[in-house]
Amino acid sequence: MILERTFLLVTHLSAKNWRNFRRIDVDLAERQFIVGPNASGKSNFLDIFRFLRDIAKSEGGGLQKAVNDRGGVSKLRSLAARKDPEIAIEIALGEIGGTPEWRYALGIKQGERGRRLPFVSYERVWKGDTQIVSRPNAEDEADPQRLTQTYLEQIGSNADFRVVSRYLQTITYLHLVPQLLRHADQIQGRIIEDDPFGQAFLERIAKTSERTQKVRLRAIEEALKIAVPQLEQLQFTRDEDTGRPHLQTLYSHWRPNAGWQREDQFSDGTLRLIGLLWSLLEGESMLLLEEPEQSLNAAIVTQLAPVIHRIQKRRRRQVLISTHSDDLLGDNGIDGREVLMLNPSAEGTEVRVAADVEDIRALLEAGFTAAEAVLPRSNPLHAEQLSLID
Repeated sequence: MILERTFLLVTHLSAKNWRNFRRIDVDLAERQFIVGPNASGKSNFLDIFRFLRDIAKSEGGGLQKAVNDRGGVSKLRSLAARKDPEIAIEIALGEIGGTPEWRYALGIKQGERGRRLPFVSYERVWKGDTQIVSRPNAEDEADPQRLTQTYLEQIGSNADFRVVSRYLQTITYLHLVPQLLRHADQIQGRIIEDDPFGQAFLERIAKTSERTQKVRLRAIEEALKIAVPQLEQLQFTRDEDTGRPHLQTLYSHWRPNAGWQREDQFSDGTLRLIGLLWSLLEGESMLLLEEPEQSLNAAIVTQLAPVIHRIQKRRRRQVLISTHSDDLLGDNGIDGREVLMLNPSAEGTEVRVAADVEDIRALLEAGFTAAEAVLPRSNPLHAEQLSLID
């Protein structure tokens, strides 16, 4: 399937009763950092967009599978939902700071009888100011079984807003686990759909056209020469006998061509950096990165924010990044509007834009970095007591 370039960005997110969150209502930036203490919901925040992608997928997707893959409606619904059983998500798409070109809204409930399947409590789509979809409609009322599927997943029903469906289908999530990639042949395990952990990362490279593959690997090679001591070359290759894809790097060595290593010899940091850079170069739609700083040298992490900024500006790609890293958020170019703070409470996690918090905004305007102004607010209240455990 050929996807037209749309340059859409998700400019606003609203949600109700989604996992940790009783309510979410925030504007999004082109580069968005998500910070908060452990178990505050950073992964669950990113999963909202994966969920919409899974519904929209033309091959094996749909509402029923997306919900079932996450354990059912009862696992998705926030514990703070109380008497309101409905899960709701709404996104606005367009240009940051502009009037939305599209809005898509979806409500989900669980059936009360029989198999208790999830069903669409409402589905609405706006193109500009004009509402073009409003469900349930007369056909749904005549045949309630239709509400077990969204229009988003149906080619025959989403023609008027297919640009939204196609955009959501191409959302990418990456949390590369080096061990899965390094030992893929030995593990020989089932690869999770869409391969979020990079087990089939080499296959993704192999399926890319040779010209595009060389351009991307050349750019990654230049970055690795800076980040990895003694590295001179990065190449894609295949086994002569099996045809299996591999990456190999050449390190400076006193014997010519004696310094070649394959991915099973790469460090965790090298593998994660290659995966991160490839993903940034790979597409135009939203990219979700979970703690990209893991396994990387602190000096490299300090450069991730400007690297992401430069690549996304060239490709018009929105990037959402969850992180705990002082080094990543220490870049002076990070604006307070680019940081979302997750604050857990008994009534569910609250999501706020850092620039909207008065004392944090004052610190940022005084020249403090996001790491200095925001991260201390995300620390557990009594973390120091861990040292007292005997």
